Amino acid sequence: MAKIAVERVMQFTSRDLTELCEAADDAIRGGGGFGWLKPPPRHIMESYWRGALLVPERAVFVGRLDGVVAGSAQLWRPTRNNEAQSHAASLMTNFVAPWARGHGLARLLTRTVEGAAREAGFKILNLDVRETQEAAIALYESFGYVRWGRHPLYAMVEGKPVAGLFYYKRLDEGAA
Repeated sequence: MAKIAVERVMQFTSRDLTELCEAADDAIRGGGGFGWLKPPPRHIMESYWRGALLVPERAVFVGRLDGVVAGSAQLWRPTRNNEAQSHAASLMTNFVAPWARGHGLARLLTRTVEGAAREAGFKILNLDVRETQEAAIALYESFGYVRWGRHPLYAMVEGKPVAGLFYYKRLDEGAA
């Protein structure tokens, strides 16, 4: 049986950064690339991940399968001056490399981010996803996320528009 684990990362080891970039490249090639349609050059990918750790409003989580980084998710908090939306955070860049799917890692990444958001006092967790990402949609809906909108021109893939779906989940106790 495969061993899965998720942890918040405050800095990357060289090995972790390499594994994370490779997992992200694989996820992008598999159609789930949090904005990228093809893997960028390695130095761009490394800069992205290093930069994510520097943004105070972001928390980066990595998922491991048998000790190897195989996925990631981020908790994005609103900026301090955004009082009106200070109750809501966002789940972003949630992915698992295709070779690591089917072991529950996406579920654990999502639950971990939800727990971190709840612990930080957020009442709502938002996310968005391309409508072509059927497994992600099924996961979010099974976790009680509520679809509130559809953007028909959310992304362009191979010159064709792909709709995006928008979700939220109440995190406060007793939320319906």
